[in-house]
Amino acid sequence: MIAGFAEQALITGGHGQILVPWPNRIGDGRYSWHGEDLQLPLNEPTAGNAIHGLLRWVAWRVVEATDSRAVLEVTLWPQPGYPFHLAVRAAYILGETGLEVAVTARNLDVRAAPYGFGQHPYVTVGTAVVDEAMLTVPARTWLRTDERGLPVAAEAVAGTVYDLRAQKVVGDLRLDTPFGDLDRDADGRAVVRLAHPSGEFGTDVWLGEGADYVQLYTGDTLPSEERRRAVAIEPMTCPPDAFRSGTGLISLGPGERHTVRWGITPWEAAHGVTIPPE
Repeated sequence: MIAGFAEQALITGGHGQILVPWPNRIGDGRYSWHGEDLQLPLNEPTAGNAIHGLLRWVAWRVVEATDSRAVLEVTLWPQPGYPFHLAVRAAYILGETGLEVAVTARNLDVRAAPYGFGQHPYVTVGTAVVDEAMLTVPARTWLRTDERGLPVAAEAVAGTVYDLRAQKVVGDLRLDTPFGDLDRDADGRAVVRLAHPSGEFGTDVWLGEGADYVQLYTGDTLPSEERRRAVAIEPMTCPPDAFRSGTGLISLGPGERHTVRWGITPWEAAHGVTIPPE
């Protein structure tokens, strides 16, 4: 199940938002691109970071809408800190196995643009808090971060509390943590699973084409009434601070497109089948 928000409510914690042209944080909002020093607005001022891109609070155009499919588009215009011109298209498709999302960015500029993608769905299995849920993350490395949420080292999960390759109870584990080196199934998908304590049902978030990292967030810094009510399972093309480190950063050439595919699949073990979307 997806933890959402009321129609007229202010979005908190990035619920569902598309994070373009970078996911997560850029330290000091400052980076260099092809010899040019650029400064982004600091919209996480307490930590001195630019966070989650430039499309969180803009209006998207609905270009297609049916009972099972919605397509939205938006233009990211050149602006201070990101003087590049992108067109972004997001397609949401509901099918028998759940939700599939495809987000494509196209560079409309005459020069290459730095680019990264993320999205911020919150998943729940109906427990009062996520502590009771079971979590599986098919990642061989995690990124240790500093007090600002910026990566300082990539480390093996083996022997740490972040080794979630086998299902574990969330318990008191606090996550605002990037993971990489994802193991994939025969379809090329890395599947993060949140299961009900009974093991009888749950929700899978799968990461397909272009999604090489995932951020897990247990909501410990959200408003008290929302804290630890769901787990954000965030597909990403790159880890936090990629505009500065270059890790996983995409150089999107003039006219080039980049697509990321991910989705959500509810399941019910008792019947061995996925639950059709409502």
